[in-house]
Amino acid sequence: MSPPVRKILHVDMDAFFASVEQRDDPALRGKPVAVGHGAARGVVAAASYEARKFGVRSALPSVTAARRCPELIFVPPRFEVYKAVSRQIHAIFAEFSGLIQPLSLDEAYLDVTDNLQGIETAWATAKAIRARILAETGLTASAGISYNKFLAKLASDQRKPNGQFAVTPDMGPAWVETLPVARFHGVGPVTAAKMKRLGIETGADLKAKPLEFLQAHFGSAAEWYHAIARGEDHRPVNPSRERKSSGSETTFNRDLTDPAEIEAGVLRMADDVWGWCEKAQAFGRTVTVKIKFADFRLITRSKSFATVVRSHAALRAASCDLIRLVLPPEMGIRLVGVTVSNFEPERGAADPLPLFGAGEPG
Repeated sequence: MSPPVRKILHVDMDAFFASVEQRDDPALRGKPVAVGHGAARGVVAAASYEARKFGVRSALPSVTAARRCPELIFVPPRFEVYKAVSRQIHAIFAEFSGLIQPLSLDEAYLDVTDNLQGIETAWATAKAIRARILAETGLTASAGISYNKFLAKLASDQRKPNGQFAVTPDMGPAWVETLPVARFHGVGPVTAAKMKRLGIETGADLKAKPLEFLQAHFGSAAEWYHAIARGEDHRPVNPSRERKSSGSETTFNRDLTDPAEIEAGVLRMADDVWGWCEKAQAFGRTVTVKIKFADFRLITRSKSFATVVRSHAALRAASCDLIRLVLPPEMGIRLVGVTVSNFEPERGAADPLPLFGAGEPG
């Protein structure tokens, strides 16, 4: 007997941090806003939709963001305010489902197969949740509705901002084939570039590759790619899920030997990771730098601190100290990465749910 079809929602606030700032300051409405510090070494934590039209995005250096959008308005982040609004949002979620998996302050999966309000369809449940969020916070949310988490997350991007989209069992597998693999959860920029080199640009291309081919090129991730190319994802909504680390890595266009170029690459990765840490308000004690040499030999260098790394500058400094342990390199370096782990996030007593996650707000 086949298990019942699950009803999964992915609810994602629209440009959360920036939208809160525009809500609280009417002078910012309709204008390009970046949450972050506009200083020379600052990084964008979040961007309004007006700013995104200019290519301004999370983790972008502030100087680059200002160059792309000369009219950009920088607003210092107010994380206590964002956390308070997040508690409101998660309290609304809890009125509709007992199975909630937060991904960050502004997004979560909900299993509404047996929703607490007795609403017959997942579509109507998503509409009700979004309406409650708007009424109570003055902010809009978008939702994806499907029969598994992978498809629900993809669907939530389809009608942004302030919309919802459903992927039914009848349309799921065929719909996945039409999408670029760069949109798939678990396929980052580096993997997407590798897939492109292998002739894989869409879900259909990925589906056409046998499992053996994927295993040869992607190792342990092969089964996941094989499944999602068919719209398959059997992961349950897990309320106890906690993220254990956050990392970012890049493969250089050529093997690097110049210490200054290598350090610059490491700092860019540290900036990416810090953007996530700020958004999720999750901070770790251990910083790890990953190095892959021209001969594909891989090493890591790590340092654990007595307390969590709580500033962008401290993460940058730790990352530089670690990469300098192998400089000048014995041979060219093709890849570097930075990871923060051993999280000790702050959780106030009033927080009803863990607030961990990654990704650009909204």
